[in-house]
Amino acid sequence: MTWWHGLLIAFAGIWAGTINTVVGSGTLVTFPVLVALGYPPVTATTSNAIGLIPGSFTGAWGYRGEIAGARGQLIRWSVMSALGAVVGTILLLSLPPDAFETIVPFLVGIALVLVVVQPWLTRRLQRSGGGSRGGWLLYPLIFLIGVYGGYFTAAQGIMLVGVMGLLLTEPLQRLNGYKNVLAAVVNLVAGAIYAVVAPISWPVVAILAVTSTIGGLLGARIGRRLSPTVLRAVIVVVGLVAIVRLVVN
Repeated sequence: MTWWHGLLIAFAGIWAGTINTVVGSGTLVTFPVLVALGYPPVTATTSNAIGLIPGSFTGAWGYRGEIAGARGQLIRWSVMSALGAVVGTILLLSLPPDAFETIVPFLVGIALVLVVVQPWLTRRLQRSGGGSRGGWLLYPLIFLIGVYGGYFTAAQGIMLVGVMGLLLTEPLQRLNGYKNVLAAVVNLVAGAIYAVVAPISWPVVAILAVTSTIGGLLGARIGRRLSPTVLRAVIVVVGLVAIVRLVVN
């Protein structure tokens, strides 16, 4: 690895850690960079997943105030995310690399629609009695998003915010905190499996681990200060960019 390769990966790691905490889709920054630098797609995916783990946890820690009192449900949701991540890693190591290419942009698009209509849905639910509606449906959906996250990781945060915004009548910042915890669980489980059975570039992992941690701390400071409207707009913009990148690539 040349010095400028390392510098480029470091910059991508900071940006990915920041955007993952605020919105999600940081993998759409680091993955193309690694592939462009000559790393095989599977190695880029696995190294990226492991390297971004510290940033995921610092981002989740930064939102600890927003998710206070939700320990029980987060543990239950985390179990579903972990199970999904295991399935996703098995798919990554057994299916052709382009197996999800046609479906992923549609999944991200659906999630964006859910993010946009979430305020309207919340108002309707509150008028009809408030509280969570269909929260049980979150369990299979979180599992499926965990499968996707274990397979590719990009945009899983947008999907999580989308489905939680549809099924829970809670503030967007709190949903973003939930998202950070569940994404961290998926990355940790997938990364642990990759480290044992998949090809890894450990220099890349080391650089991303340090820089994504910095990015996670920055992202928590930025994201927690955004108004719900601005945060929702950022999610939609990043999601649309993600769809374009996925379709073009």
